Amino acid sequence: MSFLNELKQNIRQSGKVTYEFIAINVGLFLIFNILFIFERLIFRTGIIELFYQKYLFLPGSLENLVTRPWTILTYMFLHAGLWHILVNMLFLFWFGRLLEEYLGRKKVISLYFLGGIAGGLLYIISYNIFPYLQDQLDYALLVGASASVMAILVASATLLPDYTFFLLLLGPVKLKYIALVLVILDFLSIAGSNPGGMIAHLGGALFGFLFIRQLRKGNDFSKPFMKVVDGLGSLFRRKPTLKVKYTNKSKAGNPAQPLSKQDEIDAILDKISKSGYESLSAEEKNKLFRASGKD
Repeated sequence: MSFLNELKQNIRQSGKVTYEFIAINVGLFLIFNILFIFERLIFRTGIIELFYQKYLFLPGSLENLVTRPWTILTYMFLHAGLWHILVNMLFLFWFGRLLEEYLGRKKVISLYFLGGIAGGLLYIISYNIFPYLQDQLDYALLVGASASVMAILVASATLLPDYTFFLLLLGPVKLKYIALVLVILDFLSIAGSNPGGMIAHLGGALFGFLFIRQLRKGNDFSKPFMKVVDGLGSLFRRKPTLKVKYTNKSKAGNPAQPLSKQDEIDAILDKISKSGYESLSAEEKNKLFRASGKD
């Protein structure tokens, strides 16, 4: 217990929502798999596993979805196997931390959930319109954080296309090429054994791309989503709000025209996209850091 408490404290102290997502995914994976093992060994049944799949995985059937709508959220925190969760958590660790460093925790939270929802919806739509997939509709189930992770990965590549990762055996590779290769592989894999899963990946990837493109235009998809999250959170706890009033006057004593914070951040993001993070001045880096701490 002391180890778990220490681990929990370290995650909280880091302030990184990326680590929190990883902890939730890994924790649920361990809990359910431990239950499966003991159930099989002692009772020789699979009731828990059947319940797990039926009520927590996302069904492709609209008829089944209506009876368990919460699965559009639960599916993105569960995994079908060790390799499945290992790959997703590694990608989330690498690209989630990167994006959180530049855009802050609220953007990562929004991308994880909205990217997962986008992938899930595209999955459901595909199983209900494509004849090939309709044959599998009755037993189609989606599970895994892949759509959410792809949203974060592609968002990172759209924001920082020339950011370089050093890959084993390949050396330095730009982020835009990593994302492009993974998206192409997902598309080609639709013809394989898991077409629905690949379609969900592409749904998440598309959302991640649109999220950053719209953010540059001043349309922040995370704001309405976080308002809903904060509203739900306020039902359980209320925090006192501190209001700070700023006054800004010019030397002549007249009120100065306020600068648009969003315009400044958009200009900095455009500069990163074109010239890389190192091209920013110290003042620009500080502005981006302060903004990411609030958004």
